[in-house]
Amino acid sequence: MTIITITPEAARLRLAQYLSPAFPVGGFAWSQGLEWAMDQGIVTRATLAQWLADWLDHGCGWTDAVLVALSLRPGAEYPALDDLARAACMSAQRLMETVEQGAAFAANLTAMTGRAHPAAALPVAFGRACAGFPLPAPEMIAAFLQAQAGSLVSAAIRFMPLGPVEGQRMISGLQPALLATAARTISASEAELTSATWGADIAAMSHETMSTRIFRS
Repeated sequence: MTIITITPEAARLRLAQYLSPAFPVGGFAWSQGLEWAMDQGIVTRATLAQWLADWLDHGCGWTDAVLVALSLRPGAEYPALDDLARAACMSAQRLMETVEQGAAFAANLTAMTGRAHPAAALPVAFGRACAGFPLPAPEMIAAFLQAQAGSLVSAAIRFMPLGPVEGQRMISGLQPALLATAARTISASEAELTSATWGADIAAMSHETMSTRIFRS
């Protein structure tokens, strides 16, 4: 059996690679219902930061963070976690988003490494890929969350009058909460895989009926 070792420095480079917008998972095409909320005037420049905070504390940000944390743990049962990740999706588009991005993520790793990486929902596929990294779990979870938040901010920049610098300020302002959420998930169990962002869930469902749209969710 070949044992592959990786240094913390190399692991951080790999982490940055996996979470880069250049890593081809198609994250730019999704908005998690944010497009509909912006179209309806519910989310504006003035309210986007609060939308992101709620996403992190009570919505998909929290559930994905828990799923990454569970997938990083020794002995994680990935097929069961994949089922759990799918069941946690509140809309058809949200399910499609996490499944398609996760499948692309796993396919890229298979092509890169020559080792089979089965398809799974994105947070599970990501956690499984990083499980052997010699890095603190909160660091990896926080990095994943920042990439997801960055994708949502990017969607807002493309849809509303929001400049790139202002978007980066929002991400910077969210970073303490990203770190706090990542730390909370370390002791989280499957029972804590809950969400309470009904407005965002309704937005995601309503997005399915938009006749003209930029994003797939």
